[in-house]
Amino acid sequence: MSVGQINITQTLDKVEDLLRQDQSMSSAARTMFELLVTIIHLLVAKLGLNSSNSSIPPSQDPRRKRGAKSKGNGRKRKPGGQKGHTGTTLEPVDDPDQIENIAVDRRTIPRGQYKNAGYEVRQVIDIIITKFVIEYRAEILEDAHGRQFVAQFPAGVTRPVQYGQGVKVQAVYTSQQQLIPYDRIRDYFWDQCGIPISPGSIFRFNQEAYALLEPFESFLVGKLVQQSLLHADETGIHINKTLYWLHCLCNEKWTLFFPHAKRGSDAIKTMGVLEHFHGRLGHDHWKTYFQFDCIHFLCNAHHVRELEHAWIQDGQWWALKMQSLLLEIHDATTKAGGCLDETVAKSFRSRYRNILTRGNRECPPTVPNNPSAPRVAQSKSRNLLDRLRNFETETLRFMTDPLVPFTNNQCENDLRMTKVQQKISGCFRSFEGAQIFCRVRCYLSTCRKHDIPPTEALQALFEGRLTEIISRLE
Repeated sequence: MSVGQINITQTLDKVEDLLRQDQSMSSAARTMFELLVTIIHLLVAKLGLNSSNSSIPPSQDPRRKRGAKSKGNGRKRKPGGQKGHTGTTLEPVDDPDQIENIAVDRRTIPRGQYKNAGYEVRQVIDIIITKFVIEYRAEILEDAHGRQFVAQFPAGVTRPVQYGQGVKVQAVYTSQQQLIPYDRIRDYFWDQCGIPISPGSIFRFNQEAYALLEPFESFLVGKLVQQSLLHADETGIHINKTLYWLHCLCNEKWTLFFPHAKRGSDAIKTMGVLEHFHGRLGHDHWKTYFQFDCIHFLCNAHHVRELEHAWIQDGQWWALKMQSLLLEIHDATTKAGGCLDETVAKSFRSRYRNILTRGNRECPPTVPNNPSAPRVAQSKSRNLLDRLRNFETETLRFMTDPLVPFTNNQCENDLRMTKVQQKISGCFRSFEGAQIFCRVRCYLSTCRKHDIPPTEALQALFEGRLTEIISRLE
């Protein structure tokens, strides 16, 4: 790697050669210089990290350049809508809310007799945001003895003045789906609708949604256990400045989020899914997942980034060849409809192993000179090579199993809004707030995957029609 006009890698190699050749240096001085060289290696490696060779998000790339997005196989996408993309076009409605008839100004046309020949239609689709108040007047009847009988108010109408279901729906939608902070939601209701609402009321609406969704979460866990394929991932979240973990299990139809103080098996077992799941499980090689009895497959998007790092930062030729091979296999599998025949798959496996054999010579394991010396940490490139060799089946499962995708991107996409929430709000103020966020987002994400709009889903929830939504999801 170079910084300015200085080739850092070559310079450090020369320094290490000089240290080995200099026999007059004291052991203390030699140890100090070796430590400094190690620290410099680590800092240089960190300088070269970006979204293409690590898990760093693109938004944190230095001197970020926006260009055409990749299709995932190395080719760039053209700007604009892609082939097969469903566009959005305004369509006229059959039952407009208001009709304005426009008569011809006869002063602008020649004099004469005219008959009505119909009309030309143009529609303006607009939105009206306003406060809507319903007043219930319960009749009171009084008999000859002065006894009064009051009509029954509708269910849920218990106070002289209260918020309606529409207010609750919009408050929870803007809070949990659009991730708008409570104070800004309060301002929105007052500025746009003239409705006074406090952050405390918004939080209570979220609490109510959380409680109402308890049956849905039990239903969701049961559905996930029955799936043939799941994706798993986890990401750090901050709750009152303390690091917690948000776990995710999902596929293209279902989403489960779960907050926990731990990242490992205790948290995953508490979710109640993977202990009973025996389908295909995709993840990024977090070793905890391997304790569960299911068919594992690894995320090759991670491998492609790590191979990029091994090639760019460490100059590993085998990594460049392996990256090209994985993308080639992905392209061939896609063209074959998601599954290669055994002959082609065998040929790719042979090439895969040959690259790793050459890589073993190029990047040998670190062996201490003194057998009694403490174990020396392997380089990232060597660790990656060992993983690709030891988990060949899990890495290449996508090319022979039509259900297994090339990446674990489904889970990363579902987790993305969690990072957006943390950027907006900084952290959750309480563990209860994180639990509310996770359960409500599970519901809204799953409904969206089944083409149920978030507002419709929340309206049904607050109106006591959750069973209708669940029946539509089954």
